[in-house]
Amino acid sequence: MTTEQTVRTAFADQARWCDQLGSPFTAQLMRVLGESLHPGTPVADRVLGWQGDPNAMADSVPLRLAGALHALVRAGQAPDLASLYPPAPLPDGPLLARTALATLATHNETVLETLEYAPQTNEPGRAAALYAGLLYVAALYPWPIELLELGASAGLNLIPDRYRYTFGRQGYGDPASPVHLAPRWTGPAPPQARVEIVERRGCDLNPLDIQDPEQRARLLSYIWPDQIERLARAEGAVALALQDPPRLDQADAADWLDIQLATPRPPQTTRVVWHSIAAQYFPKAVQMQIATALQAAAAKATPEAPLAHLAFEQDGKQGPALTLAVWPNGTKQTLATGNAHVQRLNWVV
Repeated sequence: MTTEQTVRTAFADQARWCDQLGSPFTAQLMRVLGESLHPGTPVADRVLGWQGDPNAMADSVPLRLAGALHALVRAGQAPDLASLYPPAPLPDGPLLARTALATLATHNETVLETLEYAPQTNEPGRAAALYAGLLYVAALYPWPIELLELGASAGLNLIPDRYRYTFGRQGYGDPASPVHLAPRWTGPAPPQARVEIVERRGCDLNPLDIQDPEQRARLLSYIWPDQIERLARAEGAVALALQDPPRLDQADAADWLDIQLATPRPPQTTRVVWHSIAAQYFPKAVQMQIATALQAAAAKATPEAPLAHLAFEQDGKQGPALTLAVWPNGTKQTLATGNAHVQRLNWVV
């Protein structure tokens, strides 16, 4: 059973993460909620008595509550709280606490419902890391690409070819795209290569359907409100995805991957399996099954039917790293390091 102090610690930890990732407003909100929530109201009782792991690497309870409040603000249902949200100056802590608690009391049923959903930002900024890796793969094997994503959420990272990129001083992707990803880049530029995605498909335990206005609104509510560029980027990515939504399946990642890797593909096609900030949420048994499926498929890879595994995941040292394993040559290497929202990338190959 989770203790109240464990939940409060999760809020304090999330505040530090928000500070590090450039969201002082969300950090302030996390601090005041973690300190000012007290048992005796429906929302406080649910949050402080959380059954499970409330931390960011598990149930992300603080971000569930932050998303619920942001959703009310974006929907125009919390005008007093909205007056304190960006672009307003960073509010005084006690004032933000009082207003947030009053909003929770007024909308407790809505908030309790929202707390049932795990945060899914589906950060399209991570496409910068993934696409850079895809360029590297395409330079090794100049075939059309079949893209398979694990933990795809709303599918915004299944359309990386619809975005434009600046890596160092070089441009990539669709030069006419309204979504421009330009992380602070260090190291050499990735190779210039032709990326042709002929099939794209993803899975998630709870995929978000961006064609549903309610689910689309929930997706955007998880983006921190003082990161205006990030919010605009997500809105632009949603608009592009709506033009031709990628196929998403509701499925366990390991079981789904078993089926996909067993499905024949045309010759001279590169099959790429990828995921970003998702593996940490997979149970150990699922991670092991995924690894086994990849090894079995790798044994059948050929130069004209290669298999690649691209992952942008926490490496436990200096933040997320972009790693690539590719077969039939069997090499595995780190291509880049960065941060969770990919404001920066350090290319190391």
